[in-house]
Amino acid sequence: MKLGRENLPIYGWVGLLWLAAMSAGLALFSGGGRLPSFWIVGGLAALAAIAERQSVPVTRNTEASVAFLPLVFAAVAFGPFAALVVGALAGLGNLQRPYLRCAVYLPARALTAAAAGLAAGAVMAPNGGTAFGKILLACLAASVAEMAADLVFNLGTQAVRAAGSPWALLRTLGPLIFVYAPLYTPIVALLVYGYELYSVAIVGAFLIPAIALQRLIHLYQQQREAVASLEEANTRLERASLSFATALVATLDARDRYTAGHSAAVAVYSRDIAARMGLSEEEQGLVHLCGLVHDIGKIGLPAGLLEKPGALTLEERRQMEEHSAIGEKILSKVDDYAEIARIVRHHHERVDGLGYPEGLGGEEIPLAARIISVADAYNAMTSDRPYRDAMPSRVARLRLAQAVESQFDTTVVAAFEAVLAGGTEAYRSGQREDFSLEVRVAENAIQVAVS
Repeated sequence: MKLGRENLPIYGWVGLLWLAAMSAGLALFSGGGRLPSFWIVGGLAALAAIAERQSVPVTRNTEASVAFLPLVFAAVAFGPFAALVVGALAGLGNLQRPYLRCAVYLPARALTAAAAGLAAGAVMAPNGGTAFGKILLACLAASVAEMAADLVFNLGTQAVRAAGSPWALLRTLGPLIFVYAPLYTPIVALLVYGYELYSVAIVGAFLIPAIALQRLIHLYQQQREAVASLEEANTRLERASLSFATALVATLDARDRYTAGHSAAVAVYSRDIAARMGLSEEEQGLVHLCGLVHDIGKIGLPAGLLEKPGALTLEERRQMEEHSAIGEKILSKVDDYAEIARIVRHHHERVDGLGYPEGLGGEEIPLAARIISVADAYNAMTSDRPYRDAMPSRVARLRLAQAVESQFDTTVVAAFEAVLAGGTEAYRSGQREDFSLEVRVAENAIQVAVS
């Protein structure tokens, strides 16, 4: 961060925190504050620093950790000066970029720990009550003081950064005091009580597994975030793939007004057949996408061939049959479209082996290609063409039934017949509203690309 006029409040706040932390340390030391052994201070600081590094997100901008436990333990068991030193060392152990954040965190952590120690000392001083009762009350006071001080420092930092609303921060962090205080206070009280009766080893015996558990939770959340990010990326790729496919279809439809909307109808029919056959959502999506681009190879046909009003000559028919192979060549150049290209290549194969381009038969033909073949033939028969008018749905369905086990797969035709029987007349004629949806998506994709 550059040292500009706009950053002066932040640097002023950092300087104020450091001045307050050093003044508090000197005052507490002068007042008789002493430290336990180096190993105890270093061990508590290390546990707090490790726990802080494994913070678990509570909300989008808030994290929680069990670093609270060693700090409050130090405050109750050893007093405010020891707590301040443990807090400062814990902050020093988390020194990493951005350094300005660490410059705020270190003195703030030391001051919150000292505040906890002062609150605990105020409770422990008076006589009366059982030893554990005093410890429990001291831990409660220290917990509330630590969290309240942390909230104040967070509000101050947010104010000088002019980032966000203080009320939003209060609504987020405020309730945590009422959750964490009852949750952690008995745990810290038992640790302090165990320390006074036995040794400080009991603290490590509890805190090390607690930090390990937090580490597992941290890793689990990282894994969930990675999975969520991967799913989001896959969703974006699927949308981009669909937009790309519909843009290709729009290009074809713009050339041949007689087949405009044909690919969209074939895509919808194919997806519905796949759903009726019980295929997975992933397989339904693949069939739908292949249906959209199944005729894209017609872009590479000679001019005038698609629009010819009369019957095709033998040579023209041979050229027309090249469109599936041309489509494969086009789509094979697109990343992750290898399977789609293969299906498009074979959507004019016949189950009796008399189709093109390779004369595959039966199960040799990909299932998606067999599905598209049926949907393609039906929509072609029920649509107007330059050389004939559209057939009624009942006639087209009869012709499909007559061609099972020769041109079409029986199972696919049976599934499509069930779909058509349950559909409306607009659906059977390819005029339903969602049939044109793919075309509108394509047009929007082209407009976005142009703009």
